[in-house]
Amino acid sequence: MAVQRPPDPDDNAASPARQGIQSVELAMTVLQALEEGRGPMSLTHIATASGMQPSKAHRYLVSLARVGLVTQSRSSGLYDMGPAMRRLGVESLRRMDEVALVSEHLPELRDRTTHAVNLSVWGDNGPVVVRWEYGAHALPITVRVGATMPLLNSAIGGTFLACLPDQLTHPVLCGQLETDTLDTATRERVRRVREDMRREGVASSRGGVIPGVTSVAAPVFTAGESLPLVVSLVMPARGVTEQDLAELSAELLRSTRAMSEELGHSGQGREA
Repeated sequence: MAVQRPPDPDDNAASPARQGIQSVELAMTVLQALEEGRGPMSLTHIATASGMQPSKAHRYLVSLARVGLVTQSRSSGLYDMGPAMRRLGVESLRRMDEVALVSEHLPELRDRTTHAVNLSVWGDNGPVVVRWEYGAHALPITVRVGATMPLLNSAIGGTFLACLPDQLTHPVLCGQLETDTLDTATRERVRRVREDMRREGVASSRGGVIPGVTSVAAPVFTAGESLPLVVSLVMPARGVTEQDLAELSAELLRSTRAMSEELGHSGQGREA
């Protein structure tokens, strides 16, 4: 997919009201083309993806290579990310506080939906609630921050079951169920939870943890190999129709995908 091309500074006369440096924005389209190419690229492919003529894309590549953001293979002539870009990426990941960044989105999601929102991370004994934003609707009881959620009976747990490998979830699930091995019925239930969540993009629970409460959860994926986070909407079951739940699930998915993008997730591979 071609990267959206910012206005060319050569196309329009400079305006005093215009802010920023357009040549920098255009250089970013070249770097975005390399990112979305998922590997070394030719000049022709970079030019097409960035919406430039090859001669113009080449000038940007020369400048980017001079500062180490791009490198060109001597043998193939293909372009790729340079050493300075790798250093920037590593430093960006080192500084990132994933919980804090996602938490900034929670009040807006609460306000758009009017329902309570929470954020969970994976802990030693399963999903742990680390943030809770109260909504406009009264709930019979709320889960406290720091609470560990069940894997099978909660939307949060179902999301982690679908997104994490068996090596992580199996011993936790056995511990929660107080058993050494999972019986056939439980294994089938886990399989259905995973299939439903992967098909719909969200996991839902009706009264699984708190009677009279419905919740829907979706993952927030991170860059690199960090474990995903899970955001959940919590609402009173009474008065919430299937149509309401579908619309809330769609809004949750839009929000969690935006959060994943902010955390640097490429959108490929880990949702499957």
